[in-house]
Amino acid sequence: MATVVKSAGFFGQLTNTVKRLVFRASGFNQLGLYHDDCLYETSDVQEALRRLPQRLKDDRNFRTQRALHLSMTKSILPRDQWISFEEDREKGRYLQPYLLEVIRERKEREEWNKK
Repeated sequence: MATVVKSAGFFGQLTNTVKRLVFRASGFNQLGLYHDDCLYETSDVQEALRRLPQRLKDDRNFRTQRALHLSMTKSILPRDQWISFEEDREKGRYLQPYLLEVIRERKEREEWNKK
């Protein structure tokens, strides 16, 4: 189980409060979407999505289809099904390891091509 690293002091608390406020204001949690479900699909993101294990792809596709249906019907999930801030921090960054790898490889390739 991943843990959320907390910043110390007043500014750490303020930053965490602002993050929670922005998270709630986005409304994506009310549609059952995680952070990485809402990324703009650049070529790097598309490659990272291609590398995702099938189970994670299926979960992402389910959340996306459900959110599209909710959007078309102009409704939201029941409150007990909303994604919490903590759950989003723990599970919502599922694409990041793959994305960081793709970006690292792209930068390495660009450096190699410069030579």
